Amino acid sequence: MSRSFDVIVIGAGPAGYVAAIRAAQHGKSVACIDEWKNKDGRNAFGGTCLNAGCIPSKALLESSELYHRAEHEFEKHGIRTGGLEMDVAAMQKRRAGIVRQLTGGIAGLFKAAKVEGLVGHGKLLKGKKVEFTSVEGEREIVSADHVILASGSEPIELPVAKFDGERIIDSWDTLELDAVPETLGVVGAGVVGLELGSVWSRLGSKVTVLEALEDFLYMADRDVAKLAAAEFRKQGIDIKLGATVGKATAGKGGVAVEYEDGNGAQSLEVDKLVVAVGRRPVTNDLFAEDAGIQLDERGFIAVDDECRTRVKGVYAIGDCVRGPMLAHKGSEEGVMVADLIAGETAEMNYAVIPSVLYTNPEIAWAGKTEEEVKAGGRPYKTGQFPFMASGRAKAMENTSGFVKIVSSKDDDEILGVHIVGPMAGELISEAVLALEFNASTEDVQRTIHAHPSLAEAVHEAALAVDNRALNFPNR
Repeated sequence: MSRSFDVIVIGAGPAGYVAAIRAAQHGKSVACIDEWKNKDGRNAFGGTCLNAGCIPSKALLESSELYHRAEHEFEKHGIRTGGLEMDVAAMQKRRAGIVRQLTGGIAGLFKAAKVEGLVGHGKLLKGKKVEFTSVEGEREIVSADHVILASGSEPIELPVAKFDGERIIDSWDTLELDAVPETLGVVGAGVVGLELGSVWSRLGSKVTVLEALEDFLYMADRDVAKLAAAEFRKQGIDIKLGATVGKATAGKGGVAVEYEDGNGAQSLEVDKLVVAVGRRPVTNDLFAEDAGIQLDERGFIAVDDECRTRVKGVYAIGDCVRGPMLAHKGSEEGVMVADLIAGETAEMNYAVIPSVLYTNPEIAWAGKTEEEVKAGGRPYKTGQFPFMASGRAKAMENTSGFVKIVSSKDDDEILGVHIVGPMAGELISEAVLALEFNASTEDVQRTIHAHPSLAEAVHEAALAVDNRALNFPNR
């Protein structure tokens, strides 16, 4: 007799494991299937984010940032470190330890919530049945009232620069490097490329970033992107825009890269080449041909605003569906879908999902850019406040950047908040809350912010929208 559950989730990344736990909180019987295997051969829950993305990259960013500060900043604080040395093996051991703790924590959460974690491959069949193949190769048909597909995404491989795991590498391989490469090439100046480039640049690698687009960080506000590009270049990261890679050849000594930019044919020699040009949804062998699942023109699972597929009772969430490939977006979709399955009212506000780059300076935004508001034709006003005028930022020796707020002229509604500077990834949460509640600029102006704090920069930027900034000259 085959097993049956109220809900089966395929995928235990940030979207899938959250959906499973939320469904269990509603009293549903839940199974969550996942086949992730780390490079040491061990299976683990958590998907790309916990194992090979968000968490390990932040661990390395933190370690490399501390090293960079010790090398370039500590003396300003009166701290003399003497001979400074980076132990890459110890840094990587710390990263791996954090990953093990968090992925093991998901197994603990499953146990506490009474979610059955199944290690192996899940494939949706017709009639909301799921074929589960264990890591030992045993097959079982499991049925459910509801199925949630949360299969995630994988790095895109360029035909002209195929991964070899040694010289031409993806983001996961870059996180696992056991030595600092003398030279590092990065194809793609997106979130992943810039974060990984920052890690190894801080540790002494000469980093060159090749970006095919002419606009740096095209998705960010132009004022933010301009300052960020200048800061990265100041740090020694060579960013080449409008640079299209034509060929990458790996050899014993490194990688020979041929590319074209506005000046014609160019070449670059690097020890390692990271290809970080984006990610694509994982749908291979996820569902049978007669399961009824439809893909859109970009290969994502087609869903409506509530993440329903065309098959009743089957949902899809996270990186395998439309929208930004962000862990927090997938998690909230998981919550929404689990609530809907439980018969509750639930929705996602896709307009206020925050984006963050954990570089230095950090970059974060939510809502619309000034360019988007202008293109929409709505009368607007803006205000900026620089961190160089923040007492807390000065005390931290981290004054690059600013907070920018874009608001409507007609009703004073905040339309977008853009931050480049210290702790931007934390500060953006206030902006998301304001946008969620359709707050006005005046609402933030009249909200008391602690002093001295970096959050005061958000307050001052709101005041600057109406030329009322108190700690920086108004326009």
